[in-house]
Amino acid sequence: MEGRGLRLRRIGDTVEHFAKERDRLLFSSARAAGIAASAVSALCLVIPGVVPVGQLVAIVLPLALLVVALVRMGSTGSFAWAGAGIAAGIAVLVLVQLPLGQGTSTAASTAVVPIAGGAVASFAIVLVGSPRRILLLVLASTACVFLTELAVPGPNRLSSQAAMVVLGWALATTFALWLRRTAPQAAKQIFRIGRAHRTERQASETEAQRRQGARLLHDTVLATLTLLAHSGVGVSPSALRHQAGDDARLLRQLRLGGAPVPQSSSHYNLEPVEETALGTTLLSVKQRFGRMGLEVSWHGTGQVLLPSDVLDAFLLALAECLENVRRHAGVAEAHVTITDDATTVRAMVTDSGVGFKLDEVDPGRLGFSESVVGRLRQVGGNARLFSSPGAGTTVVLEVPK
Repeated sequence: MEGRGLRLRRIGDTVEHFAKERDRLLFSSARAAGIAASAVSALCLVIPGVVPVGQLVAIVLPLALLVVALVRMGSTGSFAWAGAGIAAGIAVLVLVQLPLGQGTSTAASTAVVPIAGGAVASFAIVLVGSPRRILLLVLASTACVFLTELAVPGPNRLSSQAAMVVLGWALATTFALWLRRTAPQAAKQIFRIGRAHRTERQASETEAQRRQGARLLHDTVLATLTLLAHSGVGVSPSALRHQAGDDARLLRQLRLGGAPVPQSSSHYNLEPVEETALGTTLLSVKQRFGRMGLEVSWHGTGQVLLPSDVLDAFLLALAECLENVRRHAGVAEAHVTITDDATTVRAMVTDSGVGFKLDEVDPGRLGFSESVVGRLRQVGGNARLFSSPGAGTTVVLEVPK
C-alpha cells in the first residue's frame, strides 16, 4: 500500500506540473490569438470610409484597453484581465455601430468580425475551467454574436458575419477543452513511460552486475576451488593459502557492497586494513540497497573508526536488517541513525512498514538471531528489536569501539 501511495503521489505531482504548463499555454495562446485579431480589426477600421472619424477616435481607447488586457492576462495569468478585455471588446462593438439598431455599412459590419470572433473570442481559451467562467463565456459569446448581427445592414438574420463569430468562439472553446482533457492523460502516459524506462534500466544494471559477479567469481574463488579439487597439483601449499586468503578478503568486500577493480587475471586491488572508517563504507551499503529499490536515509554521525572485524559484523548485521525491511516491511524507505559515545557505536534502523508481534516470530527462524544478534555478540555487541503490527519496526545495533 505504501509503494502504491508513493506511485500515486508521483503521478499526482506529474499531473500538477502538466496542469501548470497547460494553463501557461492557454494564457499565451489567448494572448497571441487576441492580439493578432485586434491588429487585423484595427487595420480594417482605419480604412477610409469604414467608420466616421469621430467614432474611430472613440474606438481607440477601448481597443487599446483590449490589447493591454490580452498582454497582461498572458503574462500574469489573472482572470480579472479577461473580464476587462471582454468589456473593452464589447465597448468597441457598440461604438462601431452608434447609434445602435440602425445597422452599419457592409464594410463596417465585416470589420467587427475580427474583434467579436477573434480578439474577444480568444478569451474563451481560458474560460472553461469552472462554472463561473463558463457562464462568463456564454454571456460574452452571446453578446458578441448579437452585436455583430445588429451591425449587419438590412433585415436578414443569421448573417455570414454572425456565423463567423460563432465559429471563432467555437474553435477557441474546442481548443481549450481539448487541451484540458488531453494534458492529464499525457502526464500519466509520460509517467508510465518513465517508470518503464527506470525498470528496464534497473534490470539492465542488475544483469550487468550478475555478469560481473560471475566473471569475478570465475577468476578467483572458482579457480581456487578447481585447484583444490585437483589436490593443488603444481601449486605449493603456501601459494594455495595465500590465494584462499585473497579470495576471503574479496568475498568480505563483496558482502559489504564494495566493487573490486580487476588489476589482472585472478587479481583484484584489495588492500588489507586494520582500521576502517565507518563513514566510508555506509555509502556502499546505501548504494547496494538503492539499486534493489530500497531508499536508505542516513542520519547522525558522519564517520567513526572501527576495527575491521567489528566493522564487518556491524555492517553485515545492518545489511541484514535492511534486507528484512526490503523483503517484509512493505515500504520503499528505511532510516538509519548512527550515534556513538566514548565506548559504543549504535545504529538504529527504523521503518514505517507493517510491523509484527514479537511473540509470534517462529523461534526456528535464524535470520535475526544468527545473522544479526549472533554476529554482533561475537564481537562484543548486541541488538534489540521493537515492533508492533501497523507501527513499523525498529532495530538497535550496538558494537564496541
